[in-house]
Amino acid sequence: MRISAGAPHPLGATWDGRGTNFALFSANAEKVELCLFDSYGRREIERIALPERTEDVWHGYLADVVPGQLYGYRVHGPYHPERGLRFNSHKLLIDPYAKQLAGRLVWSDAHFGYRAGSARADLSFDRRDNARGMPKSMVIDEAFTWGEERRPSIPWQDTIIYEAHVKGLTQLREDVPPAWRGTYRGLAAPAIIDHLKRLGVTTIELLPIHAFIDDRHLIERSLSNYWGYNTVGFFAPEARYAVDAPLDAFRSTVSRLHDAGIEVILDVVYNHTAEGNHLGPTLSFRGIDNPSYYWLLPDQPRYYADFTGCGNALNLTHPRVLQMVMDSLRYWVQVCHVDGFRFDLASTLGRGPNGFDGGAGFFAAVRQDPILARVKLIAEPWDLGLGGYRVGGFPSGWSEWNDRFRRTLRSYWSGEGNLIGELGRRMTGSADLFDHDSRAPRSSVNYVTVHDGFTLADLVSYERKHNEANGEDNRDGSDENDSTNFGVEGPTDDAKILELRRQTRRNQLASLMLAQGVPLMLAGDEIGNSQGGNNNAYCQDNPIGWVDWSALGNAEDDMTSLVSELTQLRRRFSQLRARRWVEGRRPDGSFGVLWLTPHATEMTEQDWNFPEGRFLSYVLGPVQQTDAPLYIVLNAAPQTIEFMLPTLAVYSRWTPCLQTARQPRLGGVLPAGSKAHAPPRSILVFSGSP
Repeated sequence: MRISAGAPHPLGATWDGRGTNFALFSANAEKVELCLFDSYGRREIERIALPERTEDVWHGYLADVVPGQLYGYRVHGPYHPERGLRFNSHKLLIDPYAKQLAGRLVWSDAHFGYRAGSARADLSFDRRDNARGMPKSMVIDEAFTWGEERRPSIPWQDTIIYEAHVKGLTQLREDVPPAWRGTYRGLAAPAIIDHLKRLGVTTIELLPIHAFIDDRHLIERSLSNYWGYNTVGFFAPEARYAVDAPLDAFRSTVSRLHDAGIEVILDVVYNHTAEGNHLGPTLSFRGIDNPSYYWLLPDQPRYYADFTGCGNALNLTHPRVLQMVMDSLRYWVQVCHVDGFRFDLASTLGRGPNGFDGGAGFFAAVRQDPILARVKLIAEPWDLGLGGYRVGGFPSGWSEWNDRFRRTLRSYWSGEGNLIGELGRRMTGSADLFDHDSRAPRSSVNYVTVHDGFTLADLVSYERKHNEANGEDNRDGSDENDSTNFGVEGPTDDAKILELRRQTRRNQLASLMLAQGVPLMLAGDEIGNSQGGNNNAYCQDNPIGWVDWSALGNAEDDMTSLVSELTQLRRRFSQLRARRWVEGRRPDGSFGVLWLTPHATEMTEQDWNFPEGRFLSYVLGPVQQTDAPLYIVLNAAPQTIEFMLPTLAVYSRWTPCLQTARQPRLGGVLPAGSKAHAPPRSILVFSGSP
């Protein structure tokens, strides 16, 4: 191989049409060897020491290396775990900047830098070569023809998010071609796009597609890391969702979804990696430069600071680690045209020596980046470390998963009283959490169910988790679900219970779409998908974790039409897509929101504190002169409640827009001041007119 010095930038393997430049960061290494493999990844055919080191970047240029070449690294240096150094040149390592991985990890004790089973644990040293069982990095050609594809660029206030798993969404969908099911291509199948458009979804949020590995303990139980929160490559699309050429397969899907006007958001995991704690395998970062990539305990650098519950945490205060994350984000936007990111356990990304900091370097870097300025940024605003719960604490420009919305809506519709004050705050954008630093209602991403927890059907069918299939004696998953089964745990033939469950599902879907903020719904909730009570299906790559479409078209359980009606209502009334925080009465008599008693009088403090109150009604005032006011009635009480339609200046009539109860709908135009009835456990919506 003809090798020359090459360049320290960009990091990774970069083919320029004539040869390939290799560049790898390691501040503490003594030597870096590039290992080239045959086309099957079985035999190492050449080992070349990178000849140059520039500002801790080891680099070299090989004129004879072209796309398709498989490679890995062996990094030499001291093995002193007590000092945080874990170099072991016997271990082949994945390039952190690899754009594609070939092959899967075949587990064996050789993947550990220490001798598994040794009495000295990770203080021992293992000399076995692990290359045969390692995925190989691949040199690729990034060229791609996008044609006339255009980003949908959906405004935040118009955004409706649908959270889905690449495989789980289509694996059981019969109108998706068999070869496409469970793949990137399946996401853009005509049947899926038609379904998303009918729902009114603007944005699909995909569970992790960064290259990940299956944990050894799961493989030993014949399970897998189905969700994918176990990243080993932040630039490579997961290959299991493609027949071949995963990067092109993913980009083709993005292009087709964009053609349909649907955005693509990626759930990304920059808080930890698949290497686990001090007893985990040496696959990449640990063997390249352990003390640079990870948070280590200051007084015991043998051990990792674990804010994530996954054994380790990436240290974004290190400039090269921050660079890797920023490079990765820009890559997915520029090369793959994604429209945004949802950051898993995002509090870890803002941690510094003194804990979470809203002004951390990561947030500053994102804020000033011209590429990332045009995409959606959503935080899961917590981690498991001290002070990690930061809902409302992220900087302006970010939106956040609002678990306060989830808890409140679950509890309210399961029958808990004394929640109307909390409910009012959640339905109007959660200003108590987000109204600061020029933030807007879109800061709150509202949800009732997501991948982590019960599905909507299970939320109304189970009071306890049933995770036995996970093989952890039902210890995993949350015990706090705020769920109800209406008298029977799990499936039942009782018609009354089934109707109560369906009614509660309708109420939750309606509440989600009527609330100010950004609605996010879980794939399959519209058709009653169940996981059999499993609230932690992270390892269930089987019918438990896949969306069951069998209820599609079933008049009782398929609520696709309801969701469509709700999203149309949301588009029709700009109050539901608020760009500013609502106010009460203004000096000129106008209002943003009026909170009303069943007698249509404005609520007092005594009304808010009504014992066991389960009825809440309010009017959202017009945003523009052409708008109509919207009167929303929420009744979680088990009995019918009589109420009076409001009498407002200018508006003398109310037209029913929505009723979730399966009873004869209110018809015609109703005069202000007339009486109406809210059926038990139901929602009513009216629009006002002169």
